[in-house]
Amino acid sequence: MTQVLTANRLGDGQVVFLTADGNWSTAIGDSLVAADDAFAEELLALGQRAERECEVIGPYLIEVRQEAGTIEAVAIREAIRANGPTVAYGPA
Repeated sequence: MTQVLTANRLGDGQVVFLTADGNWSTAIGDSLVAADDAFAEELLALGQRAERECEVIGPYLIEVRQEAGTIEAVAIREAIRANGPTVAYGPA
C-alpha cells in the first residue's frame, strides 16, 4: 500500500502533507510517498514528533495512488481534504 502523511497545521488549521525535505506543504503532490509499511511507520513517527513540537496536530497516514506523475488520495474523505472544501467560503 502506498501512503503519505497528513495532518493539520497548528498555526492556521490548514491540511498539510509531509514533504521529502521534512517540511509541510498544503499540496498533496509535494508529499513524500512511502511504498512500504516500514517507511510509512517512519513517516508517522516524524509526524508524531512534529505534533509534540506543536507544528501540526493529528498526523496520520493515508493511502494514495500515483498515476501519470500525480499523487491522489484513494478515499473520498482524503481527496476532499487534499483538494479543499466542496462549498464556497463567504456569504451566500
